[in-house]
Amino acid sequence: MTLVEGVAWATAGLLVLVAIFQVALAAGAPWGEAAWGGTHRGTLPVRLRVGSAFSALVLCGMAAAVLAGAGVIGDGRTTAITVVLWVIVGFLALTMLGNLASRSPRERAVFGPISSLLLAGAVIVAVAG
Repeated sequence: MTLVEGVAWATAGLLVLVAIFQVALAAGAPWGEAAWGGTHRGTLPVRLRVGSAFSALVLCGMAAAVLAGAGVIGDGRTTAITVVLWVIVGFLALTMLGNLASRSPRERAVFGPISSLLLAGAVIVAVAG
């Protein structure tokens, strides 16, 4: 396994873990203070639970794209995958900034570092192409 493949696996795994967290939120887990700006204690309102379900799907798609970008799955790196990877990098950069600036201490403490790691992993995979 190459370094880039290892980074891709780690990044994809972390994306899936965050997706599982989002699925739990969508299912009613009382962790609202750790997500969506931390403005909702306990279970999220329905609109944010739907948003969490959608986020979980997007995160799993991002994981697949990162693995494809590293050549772990699929038929190799294409121009489309490269473009998708850079879109993911941009999205993760905005996510990191939002998490680090959150009013929620839990979101800052947990998802600030996680989103920073995800951004670093995505950048490594995108640049390696």
